[in-house]
Amino acid sequence: MLRTALRNVLAHKARLIMTVLAVGLGVAFISGSLVFADSTTSAYRASMAKNYAGIAVTVDPKYPPGTPADARATVLDDALVRKLATVPGVSAVRPTVDGSVTLAAKDGSPMRADNAMGKLAAAYLPGADGMDSRYRLTAGRAPRTGGEVVLDQGTAKAGKYALGDTVTLATDGPVLRMRLVGTVSTDDTRVTSGGTLAVFDRTTAQKLFATPGCYTGIDVSAAPGTDQFTLAQRIGALLPADRAEATTATAKANQQSMFIDTKTRSYSRLPMIFAVVSLFIGSFLIINTFTMLITRRSREIALLRAIGATRRQVVRSVLAEAALVGLVASAAGFVLGLGVATVLPGLLGTDEDLLPRGPLVIGAAPVLASLAVGVGVTVLAAWLPTRRAARIAPVEAMRTAEQPASTALSRLRGVVGTAVLLVGAGLLFSLNDAKDAKDANLQTAMLGCGILVTGLIVLAPLLASPVIRLFGRLTARLGVVGDLAKDNALRDPRRTAATAAALMISTALVSGLAVIDHSSSRALDSQAAAGLSADYVISTRNTTTAIDTAALRRVADLPGVRTASAVADSTISTGAFARQVSGVDPKTVGSVMKLHFTSGSATDIGPGRIAVSTGFAQENRISTGQQIKASIGPGEGDREKPYTVVGIYQDNPTAQDALAYRGDVQQHGYLRNSVQRILVATDHHTSSPGMEKRLRGAVDNSPLLKVQTRSQLVQEQAGVAGGLITMVFGLLAIGVIISALGMVNTLAMSVAERTREIGVLRAIGMDRTGIRRMIRVESLTVAAYGTLLGLTGGLFGAWKVSGLANGAIPQYAFSLPWGTLALVVALSLAVGAAAAALPARRAAALSPMQAVSDS
Repeated sequence: MLRTALRNVLAHKARLIMTVLAVGLGVAFISGSLVFADSTTSAYRASMAKNYAGIAVTVDPKYPPGTPADARATVLDDALVRKLATVPGVSAVRPTVDGSVTLAAKDGSPMRADNAMGKLAAAYLPGADGMDSRYRLTAGRAPRTGGEVVLDQGTAKAGKYALGDTVTLATDGPVLRMRLVGTVSTDDTRVTSGGTLAVFDRTTAQKLFATPGCYTGIDVSAAPGTDQFTLAQRIGALLPADRAEATTATAKANQQSMFIDTKTRSYSRLPMIFAVVSLFIGSFLIINTFTMLITRRSREIALLRAIGATRRQVVRSVLAEAALVGLVASAAGFVLGLGVATVLPGLLGTDEDLLPRGPLVIGAAPVLASLAVGVGVTVLAAWLPTRRAARIAPVEAMRTAEQPASTALSRLRGVVGTAVLLVGAGLLFSLNDAKDAKDANLQTAMLGCGILVTGLIVLAPLLASPVIRLFGRLTARLGVVGDLAKDNALRDPRRTAATAAALMISTALVSGLAVIDHSSSRALDSQAAAGLSADYVISTRNTTTAIDTAALRRVADLPGVRTASAVADSTISTGAFARQVSGVDPKTVGSVMKLHFTSGSATDIGPGRIAVSTGFAQENRISTGQQIKASIGPGEGDREKPYTVVGIYQDNPTAQDALAYRGDVQQHGYLRNSVQRILVATDHHTSSPGMEKRLRGAVDNSPLLKVQTRSQLVQEQAGVAGGLITMVFGLLAIGVIISALGMVNTLAMSVAERTREIGVLRAIGMDRTGIRRMIRVESLTVAAYGTLLGLTGGLFGAWKVSGLANGAIPQYAFSLPWGTLALVVALSLAVGAAAAALPARRAAALSPMQAVSDS
């Protein structure tokens, strides 16, 4: 029986190659994701090891809870550096002054401004040899005065800077301009993975990021034979417990390793989704392939049974054949996965977040996963056809090679399929009263959609006859060719349904996600400017940076500006959770924000008096007139103060979760007496390139700030949903590829089964063009059937899920992306036409006499 399995694999290798490709595609994504994650983690850790090379202990400052960012004085000074140098076991002490700076390119555009963790700044602190070992000079010289700066090579190249150029930068507030005097190289992973680096002289760096004469950190090297933990204890005993702490380099590295593991896992999620989808769709191709092979070999199986083979031996033989196919698919998929792992860093990395490059790390997990998935999926998918093979009775199979499905089995399929479909639809209808997208509702929606698609799959063979007969009214216009194509598709509804299933699943996924993405994008577009009546928004990129107060006055004094209302952004905490709060001027906020109060008014806001959004009020069970305890800005609960709620307004992204008096937010925010946004209303409520240019000039073209019109805010918000549409077309591509493989395989085997029939058609006068057209129309009919079922399931699921999205985004409304849906239909039909090319050519090439005489 093993020799029989081997012979069958070799005899049908051309047909099984489609199965190998389908399974191999899923295996490639899984193995590629695992290898990519391991390789990226290894590259991160290798770079991180360079960061901590020669460092045993780091000393970092500590600040009392609630200390604003601009009031964090450090105790790490030269006196402490000298004291640490005398600790037993210390071989060297190196202070550091690190911070964050946003750079502008030579053309004025911000450089990687949204990479919050990668905008590095540091002091150039030379050692005994006059060089700083962390930053190796590659050109020019080190900075010496406050008007000089050094950039790393990558940053200088990206910004198109040359030695002697003036570099525009900002740390917070006012814009700084310095002369580029040198370039350096560094192994810091934050820079090599897409960040920027600016290096200043010691005095300038201390002024910008610490306090004069103080440092932001101290790195300590250990003498040979000194344990890191022991050295950290000795150093910790010398530090003020509430102002500084000593941490071993190993502990620091472990902290970063946890971050790296989390980051690489998140990167590998998308390829894993593609892997699951491709394997799920590919399983139908496997089932169909083995069903057709077993149908063609039923006489052979009957003969084996007649000469003594048991049912168990037949099952084992077919499963062994599937295992061999799965083994080949696993090997092919693993090799292809190495290519996937090689290109993923370039695909998933961005200009703001480059991924480190390094050699591929191939561990045991990717190899074992490839084998388990490839062989496991193939064997499990082949199990159902195998059971059918085992039930073949020798005498019955000798009479005929093809038995129609029994009426009882069809009835059972109809009952089960209808029940499953109703359960899925019922779960989706149960979401009618859902008000939000909480986890339980999302799980119900996903389960309902999955069961709904499963019901369509079960019912697909029964639905094939009426739907394809309906299509037959269109194909009948092609004459005899159209009628024959329809009859061929109806010859075996189960085979037609299995062939269409792959296309149905991918179409359902893509159409449903496309509708949700389109509807969400429209809602987000509307939401982005829903609460904004201002014509321009000048904003920082986070709450830890600020707009220069002088810039606020310059904006207000510009001709054409009617109102310039400053907003201080921070957080407000009521218990364990922090929400966003906007500090506003109650006199001008009504001119720049569209606020719809259900109770109270914005003019009632003042010191100690706040207004909250509807969502915030419901979450905390707050009503107008109630007094609550809350803390604004960083800090623990001991900073809570009483605030009176003077109004509740409809959720508003511009106003955020709460509106407070600007003075209260500025007093307790991350940066005291600072603002993070300026909402600008012009005289005629219009925007123009000239006004935008004047506004950018008023804020000194600071790379920290964004100057946006309402339409630009909408475009930026639309970009947030771009990841979903990428996944939509990725899933579509997978579905198209596997569906094409399945159709080619099915049509090729169908042509082989109908060799004599095709010969008769040729003998009675049908030319080769008619044969090719018949095969193509048959393929298009199957593709149209799968597309119709997929669109039905996908659009229904998206329609019922829209209630959840409306709870998360009030402006959400079910909307069909006609262009995308038309593209999906066109691609699906194109798959059908393309899949028929080779089988149609083969059928047309058959000689009438040979085909008729073929047994």
